Amino acid sequence: MSAPSAIAPAAAQRPVYARMALLGLGLIGSSMAWAARRGGLVGEIAGHARSAATRERARELGFCDRVCDSPAEAVAGADLVVLCVPVGAIEAVMAEIAPHLAPGATLSDVGSVKAELIAAVRPHLPEGVHFVPGHPLAGTEHSGPDAGFAELFEKRFCILTPGDEVPEDAIARLAALWEGMGSHVERMTPEHHDLVLAVTSHVPHAIAYTMVGVADDLARVSDSEVIRYSAAGFRDFTRIAASDPTMWRDVFLNNREAVLDILGRFSEELMMVRRAIRTGDGDWLHAYFTRTRAIRRGILEAGQDTDAPDFGRLGRPGPKR
Repeated sequence: MSAPSAIAPAAAQRPVYARMALLGLGLIGSSMAWAARRGGLVGEIAGHARSAATRERARELGFCDRVCDSPAEAVAGADLVVLCVPVGAIEAVMAEIAPHLAPGATLSDVGSVKAELIAAVRPHLPEGVHFVPGHPLAGTEHSGPDAGFAELFEKRFCILTPGDEVPEDAIARLAALWEGMGSHVERMTPEHHDLVLAVTSHVPHAIAYTMVGVADDLARVSDSEVIRYSAAGFRDFTRIAASDPTMWRDVFLNNREAVLDILGRFSEELMMVRRAIRTGDGDWLHAYFTRTRAIRRGILEAGQDTDAPDFGRLGRPGPKR
């Protein structure tokens, strides 16, 4: 596995792309539209969503120049097509749009899993279309077209995992778009990406879902008590566990090897903590918690959160458009 390497995009042209097609108009798709419009990064934005209700809501919100009733109409003439649908839907969408992709266009995505997604896309990829898989490490527990806001990607990382056959100028152009939307852009192999994300995102979500499930199963604790006495730890678990169930089902099924690997490592660590608690080994617990506390300091130093004492995230601004 190779370590990540920073990408230095070419100087951003305004616009970077003449026409961007977004397939999927939920949190990420709508946020990309708002961010691109704010920066003047794209000449025209076309969008499509499977649900007629979502398409109608997107038209009302106005973050796309055109909301199309079919994927084929949305991608026609686009020099950038971004798949913003759940990982499990990627192959079906690719089969539908492949005949309509313009030669020389760049195809990308925003999926949290890369190796399986790439395997699903490649059989349908037309000659002359440049596939640059991507993953913006940004999000909230909210979903749908109303959840998007232009600042979502600011100071967050976007990871690109292109193959060796992709021209460097196509990669740099996509990197320039993400930089223009506020992201730090880096490059990894798909396999390395999937292992890193299993640690930083996928397994933490699995643990959050499980912990909330444990609380739900405790018959001796009523629902009202769980809600009333939620301290910061459990409250944050419920925030994570409120994420889109379709997306996370697909993430776990499509990154199963890395997730199972990290879950196994987590189980071993948990057994050591359990043993220390059972035997009253306070020195071991203190040393362990001191060592792991340094991870939090590293996150702050990387600019991925602040140390403001905003328990419950009170006072943070809502979505901006």
